[in-house]
Amino acid sequence: MADIDKSLPNQVRTEVEVPSEEVDVKEEEIVEQPPVEVIPEEDGGATLNFEPGAINVPGTENHFDNLADILPEDILNPLGNEMVQNYMDYKTSRKDWEQGYIQGLDLLGFKYENRTEPFQGASGATHPVLAEAVTQFQAQAYKELLPAEGPVRTQIIGITSPPVEQQSQRVKDYMNYLLMDQMQEYEPEFDSMLFHLPLAGSTFKKVYYDQLLGRGVSKFVPAEDLIVPYTANSLDDAEAIIHTIKISENDLRKQQVNGFYSDIELGPPGPDTNNELEKKERELEGTKKTGKQEPMYNILECHINLDLEGFEEVDSEGEPTGIKLPYIVTVEETSRKILSIRRNYNPNDLKKSKIQYFVHFKFLPGLGFYGFGLIHMIGGLSRTATSALRQLLDAGTLSNLPAGFKQRGVRVRDEASPIQPGEFKDVDAPGGNLREAFFPLPYKEPSQTLLQLMGIVVNAGQRFAAIADMQVGDGNQSAAVGTTIALLERGSRVMSAIHKRLYVAMKQEFKLLADVFKTYLPPEYPYDVVGGQRNIKQTDFDDRVDIVPIADPNIFSQTQRISMAQTELQLAQSNPQIHNLYEAYRNMYEAIGVKNIDQILPPPQQPTPVDPAAENILALSGKPFQAFKGQDHRAHITVHLNFMATNLARNNPIVLGALEKNIFEHISLMSQEQIEVEFREELQQLAQLQANPMLAQQDPNVQQQILSLTLAMESRKAKLIAEMSQEFKDEENKIMGQFGNDPVAKLKARELDLRAADDARKREEGEERLSLDRMRAMMNQSNFDDKLDQNKELAMLRAGVSLAKTGAKKVEIEEN
Repeated sequence: MADIDKSLPNQVRTEVEVPSEEVDVKEEEIVEQPPVEVIPEEDGGATLNFEPGAINVPGTENHFDNLADILPEDILNPLGNEMVQNYMDYKTSRKDWEQGYIQGLDLLGFKYENRTEPFQGASGATHPVLAEAVTQFQAQAYKELLPAEGPVRTQIIGITSPPVEQQSQRVKDYMNYLLMDQMQEYEPEFDSMLFHLPLAGSTFKKVYYDQLLGRGVSKFVPAEDLIVPYTANSLDDAEAIIHTIKISENDLRKQQVNGFYSDIELGPPGPDTNNELEKKERELEGTKKTGKQEPMYNILECHINLDLEGFEEVDSEGEPTGIKLPYIVTVEETSRKILSIRRNYNPNDLKKSKIQYFVHFKFLPGLGFYGFGLIHMIGGLSRTATSALRQLLDAGTLSNLPAGFKQRGVRVRDEASPIQPGEFKDVDAPGGNLREAFFPLPYKEPSQTLLQLMGIVVNAGQRFAAIADMQVGDGNQSAAVGTTIALLERGSRVMSAIHKRLYVAMKQEFKLLADVFKTYLPPEYPYDVVGGQRNIKQTDFDDRVDIVPIADPNIFSQTQRISMAQTELQLAQSNPQIHNLYEAYRNMYEAIGVKNIDQILPPPQQPTPVDPAAENILALSGKPFQAFKGQDHRAHITVHLNFMATNLARNNPIVLGALEKNIFEHISLMSQEQIEVEFREELQQLAQLQANPMLAQQDPNVQQQILSLTLAMESRKAKLIAEMSQEFKDEENKIMGQFGNDPVAKLKARELDLRAADDARKREEGEERLSLDRMRAMMNQSNFDDKLDQNKELAMLRAGVSLAKTGAKKVEIEEN
């Protein structure tokens, strides 16, 4: 018997038979047996765990489960310390950015500065060029990107069909319903984001599924709350993204009870960790911490790549590769305890690409990760304008309230009280001239040069921020179209580029929202709207429908839209024969925001099938008419030929032309209907081939077959048209032969042709003049309304000035 090492646990003895020619005894082989853990159950039974030390046991967890619940503390504690240290390092790396942003917030002028230098009571006013640029951008972008009917529209990718069109409409209706009705936080947070964006240059949206709310959420994240490493250039290539979240103790407890965070003891929240930027924002807001406040936890949600022990990436042979995988690690900053660790990639993704939750909105592209805002671009001009404004105000103050020196020994009664207008005080002068006892300092009035310099600085800032009024078409309504477009483009380059960047970011936001719906929606979800009920399917959010913002990326304001519609209308009126004037006028009404367009501009009536006698009447009236499929074409042609032989029609070339046009339409439709009868089977075969365009592109024989069928049908149709045209010619000659052989009648017909052409030309000129007169009347009415408004404002100002003068006179009379 071989010796057994008593120190090795869980060894069992197994008798092994040894061949007799070597050894004549039985040896015992030592076999390692893994430890077995016995877990008692409440019902008296027990569970055997054959791998008690294993962490990642396949089949025992969901892909997105909280791994912090099963990882030991010797793994969690170092990881929590590392996450908090990374957060502090990343935050320190952007300290200069925060300082520049903090100093730039003072340029908004939200808080008046009480200055004591260069003298007590010096002006602390701030020039509003930066505040004006921010508020105008926010108002303009908010109206364009978030209209009342909803910010979402859809477009179909690939071949259009009725089922896909219905799917596209369902997606559009549901997205707008959710954003504008159910997601009550979306509109105010989007409004707030558009105010922060031009200041900081960067803002973010976080799109995710909220388990407490039971729906998707798109949350505004200020730039100060999202921190990335120094080396990051974009959200996609950032090695880590840390989102700082302020959460109350009660809300955190809800998340723990709900199972989203681990139910661990964190201890009391740490001291208020508001950074300098948050303190500056509260100061400008006019709020401060007073009394007892509810303590807040500072949660760090770290989107990071980790080679997590127990969950390593392995190759085909089961060996660890050392590749880091995407995880979301949530840490409480003060205690540095980990609340959750979740995989951040889809279970079916072989590449294990990270799931992106954030969207970056940029005002202007910066040199690194963060974008540039108006604080960075016109902050210097705003400081210069503020300095010039304060100097002008201080100069006016000093020139109106002069100071100086007085001779020693001169005493003025009640020196502490100021001298009121019209008041004389007694002065005790030891001798000499009183004028020589006082020496006022030579203060100058505000400088005109400094005023002009401030105007230049302000205009430069306004031009850059695109907030100057666009003088497109002012004083010159007949300006050339090219000139108007050039002026419009020159004054809107910066704003147009910013608008396109916001459009791209919103498209990415809607894509992330669609992914949330595709994951968490039930197979079919009904919802109620005003006046009815609709439903959405989970399968609707696929690659066949593209979700994009309803805003036009090339138009960023109503002013630009009106200018373009007006230019379009001018082009259409210049040559109405080749334009659709109805659509041009309709676009103009839509641009200026008219709601009841159909009542003001009735849509043109669509032609409908009528009998041949009514067509003859329409021909005499000069009104359009056309042939329709399914009519008795030969009967229509016969009626028209008989009418063409009458004196009334023979002497009117316009009527003859309209009737012959209609006859050839009937001939074309007759030949088409004959083709459908003769080539019924071939047409069905052609429809089947055209229904599968991919097959036609891949198989050249199919393309050749489609081409052959098409050519055969076109050839047969041409022959039928030729035969029918010959029949029409013979019938026309038979009925109108006498008219056709009369030379005098030919001369008369030629004269009538010329007269008809002249009448048509005069009628077209009259219509053009009428259209121009209507447009001129509209413009004159608009100018008249503007002048009335200006006159009203001037009258109110004159009345106010008159009242002020009257009041001043009354005060003067009462004092005297």
